Amino acid sequence: MQFKNIHIGSLINKRVTEYGIDISRICNFFKCEINEIEKMYSAESLDSNTLLRWSKLLGYDFFRIYSQHLILYSPQSNVIKNTMGSDHHLIHPPQFRKNIYTKELIDFILELLEAKEKTKQQIIDEYKIPKTTLYKWIEKYKK
Repeated sequence: MQFKNIHIGSLINKRVTEYGIDISRICNFFKCEINEIEKMYSAESLDSNTLLRWSKLLGYDFFRIYSQHLILYSPQSNVIKNTMGSDHHLIHPPQFRKNIYTKELIDFILELLEAKEKTKQQIIDEYKIPKTTLYKWIEKYKK
């Protein structure tokens, strides 16, 4: 799966095709016409309420794709500065567990290694994956 460039509509369409869900069932679920569903399939992004409904219908957490993107391409910084007014206060965002690596993400990282697109050190540096975690994945998921 490509985590860098997300086209959510095509991913939803792929999931619908894999499960062979009838378009009339989808239209009934969303209370809309076929052309509106097709527009969703061609949309690069969808609003969160629509994406939540697709997640429920298809039994797949489409939000996790975006979470994986954030883990890989925008590592969480320790501190965010608030520049409102003349005082600069430090704001601590809510802390989320970092260990939300899915099998798809692990496969993606291991494919980069296997294809020699990136070295272990590049993966550790670019994606902020702990060294021990990467080596455990390599050992556990060796082909």
